[in-house]
Order: sequence, then C-alpha cells, then structure tokens
Amino acid sequence: MIKAVAFDLWETLITETPQLLRAQEKIRLENMARIVGTTRDHIEPAYRQVWHHCQDLYWSRDEDIPCRRQIEHFLELAGIDAGDATVEALEHAYAMAAVEMLPAVVEDADAVVAALKDRGYRIGLISNTGRTPGYALRLILERLGLASSIDAMVFSNEHGACKPQASIFEALRTALGVPYGETVFVGDNLYVDVHGAQRCGMLGVHFIPPQRGTAIAPPVDHGLEIVPDATITHLRQLLKETILSVGTG
Repeated sequence: MIKAVAFDLWETLITETPQLLRAQEKIRLENMARIVGTTRDHIEPAYRQVWHHCQDLYWSRDEDIPCRRQIEHFLELAGIDAGDATVEALEHAYAMAAVEMLPAVVEDADAVVAALKDRGYRIGLISNTGRTPGYALRLILERLGLASSIDAMVFSNEHGACKPQASIFEALRTALGVPYGETVFVGDNLYVDVHGAQRCGMLGVHFIPPQRGTAIAPPVDHGLEIVPDATITHLRQLLKETILSVGTG
C-alpha cells in the first residue's frame, strides 16, 4: 500500500518562464553590483562563470555545496576581496532573487498536493537547487501556498548530494518515516527523478508537463533504459487510485 507521495520541485510543482528568469537575474545582478560598489557589466562575466564552475566541480558529479560557497567562487572569479558582512549581503542578494520574483505554480499542483495530503498520504519533496538554496525555496513554497501540505523537504545544497544519488532519497525516506516500497516519487526528469527513485525501491512516476519552463537539468549520457512505473501529463492524474495503488496509469 502506498503511504507517501514525494515530488521533484522545478518543472513538477513550480516553473519559470524565460522572461521571469531574466527578471530574477536582473534583480540578482543589480543588487550584487550595488553591494560591491560596481556595475552589473563588471560582475556579470564572473556571475555566469560560477554556474559552469559549479557544474564542472560539483553538479556533474551529483554533488552540491552551500550557497555561501557559490558566493566565494564568484568573488574568486571576479577578483574581489570582501569581508564577512559583504559576503553575507551578497549571499542574500544571490539567493533571494526568486523570492522577490516568484516562480509560477504548475497547473493544479497546489490543489493536487493538498488533496493527497487530505487523503492521508505523507507528502515529500526533493529539489536539486542551483542558484536558489533551500532556505529561499522554503519561503517560495510558503508564499505559493504549497509548504503547508508538505511534510518533509530535502534540498541538495543542504544535503551535499543531488538526485539521483541514493543518499538524498534516503534522507527523504528517513524524514517521512515511510519505507521505500510504500512511496511514489513524481518528477519530470527520467534519470534524476524516476531512475533515482526506482534504484532505491520507490515507484517512479514520470511527469511530462504540457509546457516546460527553464529549470531543466542538463542531459546526461547514462546509457540506461528507464521505464517509469507510470507516466502522467497532468498532476491531477495522481488522484486516480490506480496510479497510487499499483503504480500503473
């Protein structure tokens, strides 16, 4: 019997358009430039290099780091010396841009998660975080009305590993208190979400949203044939008993 339903975050519960992403970047860069007393044009190359730097050093190995370390890399790449107060202010500006310009809720995600919670399922979430760390994502989920329905959240920058690593799924299992075999994991990425869940013994449901935003993981040449336990194109399909009872839609 399924007792818990867990979700990926980006492009499963929340999404961003290219326009929204650009607006967040504008806020982030302008605030960071103001803090270090320079222009956006001066810091933008280092800001963009940080993403590729972290991809090469960490994310490509399914590892992650605290947001503060991303800021330290930014300062190294920009050749800027900064004291503790400046570093703290930069981290806040870097992390909170998506709180100032909120992502959108995927269609009916809030209603579906609340309905599953009302039916007695434990609700979990795992997110690979990128530029927006766990503490900012918690605020975003609160403001979007999703947080109250979620029993346990695990974020890669806090955990130190990304999906599909088994340890991040184990952290969620421990927090939910539900065995793997009684948990369904729902996500838009076959490799990190479905394969990551299935290798631990969860059922993996592949969500193919009708419209994708910008928060999509880079492709991985994994050489695997990944067969989800179910495939859905709308989150409301999760409310069908067949998906949550036997794993087939």
